Amino acid sequence: MKFQRGVSLNGLLIGSVIFGLVALLAMKVLPEWMEYGKIVKVVKATANDGNLKEASIADVRAAYDKRADIDLIKSVTGQNLDITKENGDFSIAFAYTKKVPLFYNVSLVFDFEGNSAAK
Repeated sequence: MKFQRGVSLNGLLIGSVIFGLVALLAMKVLPEWMEYGKIVKVVKATANDGNLKEASIADVRAAYDKRADIDLIKSVTGQNLDITKENGDFSIAFAYTKKVPLFYNVSLVFDFEGNSAAK
C-alpha cells in the first residue's frame, strides 16, 4: 500500500492565516520596541556624558533632544524626561504609552518606562 503524505488544502489555508497574523503583529510591534531600545540607549548615553557633569537640567534636556534627533526618536522629548541630580550624577527616567492599531478596532497598548540606572 502506498500512502500519500503532505499538507492538505485546509491545513495550508489555516497555516497561511496564522502566519499572516503573526507577520502583521511583528510588522506593527517591532518598530515600537526598536524605538524603545533607542530611547533607553540615548537616555543612558546622556546620563553618562562626562561633558554634562556641571550642566543644568535644561542643558541635559537639550543634549537628549540632540541625540534623539539623530536616532529619529519622536515618542519621548527632552520635556518628557524626569531628571534628577544625585551626588553630581544625573539620573534620567521616562515613561510613555504607545497605542498600536492592528486592524479595524483592534489595537495594542504598550506602557514603556525606563531609566538611566537600569542594566
